[in-house]
Amino acid sequence: MDQYPDTSRRITDAAATSTGDRLDAYVDRYATRTHGMTASEVRSLFSVASRPEVVSLAGGMPNISGLPMDVVGSLLTELVDKRGLTAMQYGSGQGDALLREQICEIMQTAGIHGHPDDVTVTVGSQQALDLVTRIFIDPGDVILAEAPSYVGALSTFRSYQADVVHIEMDDDGLVPDRLREAIQSVTDSGRRIKFLYTIPNYHNPAGVTLPPERRTEILEICQQADVLIIEDDPYGLLGFDTDCPRALRADDDERVIYLGSFSKTFAPGFRVGWTLAPHAVREKLVLAAESSVLCPPAFSQMAVSQYLVGHDWRGQVKAFREMYRERRDAMLEALDDLMPEGTHWTRPTGGFYVWLTLPSGLDAKAMLPRAVTNRVAYVPGTAFYADGFGSRSMRLSYCYPTPERIREGIRRLAQVVEQEMELRAAFGASATSQRPGLDAPAPNQS
Repeated sequence: MDQYPDTSRRITDAAATSTGDRLDAYVDRYATRTHGMTASEVRSLFSVASRPEVVSLAGGMPNISGLPMDVVGSLLTELVDKRGLTAMQYGSGQGDALLREQICEIMQTAGIHGHPDDVTVTVGSQQALDLVTRIFIDPGDVILAEAPSYVGALSTFRSYQADVVHIEMDDDGLVPDRLREAIQSVTDSGRRIKFLYTIPNYHNPAGVTLPPERRTEILEICQQADVLIIEDDPYGLLGFDTDCPRALRADDDERVIYLGSFSKTFAPGFRVGWTLAPHAVREKLVLAAESSVLCPPAFSQMAVSQYLVGHDWRGQVKAFREMYRERRDAMLEALDDLMPEGTHWTRPTGGFYVWLTLPSGLDAKAMLPRAVTNRVAYVPGTAFYADGFGSRSMRLSYCYPTPERIREGIRRLAQVVEQEMELRAAFGASATSQRPGLDAPAPNQS
């Protein structure tokens, strides 16, 4: 018989008394910065979008079915057999030396001539974003970011209590004049800009790509204003018609910190990314990484390194490009054929995403439950803004579904849009249509 039968009840009662009716008993103990931590809309959709009856155009999962699993399996077996004791041990906080050399070879495709000593291997490029933000941002500092911008970056910036100021994009990506205006406005207000965050190649979520002349102009603007640039480039090798565009980092090795990843060009499950930074910044990044994870996983790094040595990775990237081009074409053809008048979308030349803007008066977030009921999922545009805009837009991903599933998904989505337009015509604008940013223009309207 229990000697203390009422202990658990007394503890529970005491906790209830001290916290009242609050769902989270620890709410008064959290750091202030946790108030900005919210689940991303992409993650929130996962349980619904992963149901087999739903065509998911939401997530950006690379389609690794194109990988030769027998080759990968043999490489991993060889790694364990020959170097297993090293691969399953602690490693360097900066990352495996051989892999850093290989990363420098890969970056040469974007015109970058980096040194392995200035590369820091990270647990995916998401950790790279976190480390860069951690070492530069104090609460209230300003980060300039494209509108829309990558949801994972916005989540990181929010967690460090940064103030994100969005910069308009158009058919050709970030608009230099809008960048000048934002820098001047922030400076005039007495606030401090820490960096510009940009995805110049095959943008997530907008799908646009910055042309060479704008890259030069943006570099000049940031040089004149003394603004650091964080260049996030997970998709640069995945262009459909051209080779990897020249990186901003290729033309400025002091003001640009470059982020890369193997998640899109090999496999995301290994969680291997990197930063290339000026030497002094690299020192801070390594210290921040060591305080976070001690070292990136040696096994993952050595597996990626073994893959680069033992397999035709360039040929594999080419195969991925062809597969994603076929899926991009299927989505654009379906949108052209099925979407009602007044709907606009980008026409990406690489990467994973189309950015679609609905006819005036419709709200993508309000429409999502009806879309899921119709067995199709997407990510509402508001997920990609820090300021509440984007409610007329949505991100559509073509990287994972087959072309046939993509066409069926667009057919279902077009039905939902048409029904929403009919309801609006019959009953007028809903209350949600008055939310800020509903009619914000989308980049690269088709």
